Parts: sequence; structure tokens; C-alpha cells
Amino acid sequence: MAAGKKKGKAKVKAKRSPAKKSPAKKKSPAKRAAPKKPAAAPKKAAAPKAKPPARPAAKPKPVEAPARGPKPGEVRVGVVTHYYGHLSVAAVKLEVVLAVGQTIRILGHTSDFKQRVDSIQIEHEQVQEAIGGDEVGLKVTQHAREHDVVYRVPA
Repeated sequence: MAAGKKKGKAKVKAKRSPAKKSPAKKKSPAKRAAPKKPAAAPKKAAAPKAKPPARPAAKPKPVEAPARGPKPGEVRVGVVTHYYGHLSVAAVKLEVVLAVGQTIRILGHTSDFKQRVDSIQIEHEQVQEAIGGDEVGLKVTQHAREHDVVYRVPA
């Protein structure tokens, strides 16, 4: 048995002494009565106080933001169905006729800009005019989003 390894004895951990308890506190009386305040001296007749300046009865109305709808004379042309950011092209489903050279306004939740129509494409073919019902691609100057409305601005 000389070849076998000797097993070491398990080390015994030192026992901890129990936590010491703080000495018991003496019980205090239930509640102490609040100290009495000295009697107030009789008030002297004071001069009448000045009244603070009167506030206006109605609050001023907040400044209203300008209306976000179409302006007078603008005609709804269509709705943006998709925006291709790498090309800066908006796919627009037309409702009425739109031609190159006209000015349009694209209005949406976060977008509102005007631009001149420089190019219109249908199925990657350049055209000068598109009619209602066509799905066209318009080169735009700013970011347009789906569901933005396209209006034709009067010249």
C-alpha cells in the first residue's frame, strides 16, 4: 500500500462565536405630552394690508401652430407609397394628371416641402406627363415618407 496516495485530512473550520446581542433597552414612557406654548399676546390693530395686484381673469391663449393641411388653391395629386433613400426617389400613386415642370408640395407627419418636378418615371422610363392611376417615381429634394400627401401648387 505504499504506492497509494495518502489522503489529506479534511480541515476543520473554526467555529464562529454567536453574534453578541446589544443590551436590552429600557422601555420609555408611552408618549410625552407636547410642551405648551405660552399664551399669545392680544393682537394690536394693524394698518390695513395692501392687496396684491389683481391677476387677469382669463389666461392668455397659447400661440397656435400653423395649419398642416393643404393651402388654398392646392390640388391633391397623390400619395407617397414608398421612398427609396439611396436614390432620393419617392414612388407616388397619382390621382390626377402630373407633368414635368409643375411645382408640388409634399406634406406629411414630419415632412413639408415644395419642389419643382424635374423628372417623372414610369417603369424606369422617362415620361413628360402621367395620368391618374399611374404609379410613378419622382426625384425629390428632401426625405419623403410613406403616406405623405402630394399636392400641386398653383403657378
